Amino acid sequence: MTPLPHRALRALDQFNAAHPWDHNAHYHRWILRQLPKRFDTALDIGSGSGDLVRLLATRANEVQGIDSDPLIISRAQRLTPPATPVTFTVADALTGIPAGSYDVITCVATIHHLPFTEALTVFRQHLAPGGTLVVVGLSRAQSAGDYLLSAAASPLNAATGWLKNKGRRAPRPVSMTALTRPADMSFSDIVSEAHDALPGARLRRRLFWRYTLVWHRH
Repeated sequence: MTPLPHRALRALDQFNAAHPWDHNAHYHRWILRQLPKRFDTALDIGSGSGDLVRLLATRANEVQGIDSDPLIISRAQRLTPPATPVTFTVADALTGIPAGSYDVITCVATIHHLPFTEALTVFRQHLAPGGTLVVVGLSRAQSAGDYLLSAAASPLNAATGWLKNKGRRAPRPVSMTALTRPADMSFSDIVSEAHDALPGARLRRRLFWRYTLVWHRH
């Protein structure tokens, strides 16, 4: 017989699969609170289905969204009203950022696909003076605090999925069809490398297996 903990975890996985919700979108409104009310240009790196790009466009004059996946870029373009001041581009996050500098750069659940310090350096180079960089990332659980936060998030995750889907089974949102991979850096390593690349950056562990980084370029 399968041990109870394994059976319980499998049942929880099945429940979550039947009631999916986007953990990244959970932080979109928080991201907006870190930004000015209005700004000229914004760049979203790893833009996926474009949900955050469209939110940024409510404050910006122009938003660029880049992603390396042509399929998800195509979906983002179909989901975006033609009059929205956004451009989606299939591009590499390190070498394909459209030329110029940006008042706001966001990167959600993407930086763990990239060489971390190199990515932060590239983002910094494209951030305009006075601009804001916001990263929502994933880290590998390592410390007791990591595991405690993960344990606390598990029942909240299931409850949130149930509430958001009104107790009904649901397909995955389009935003959850993008390519994924597990994180390989611990939060402590992320903090250390981030402070070397971006002195003064603010990092915090968050619920739902995420951390946040905010940095202002002076």
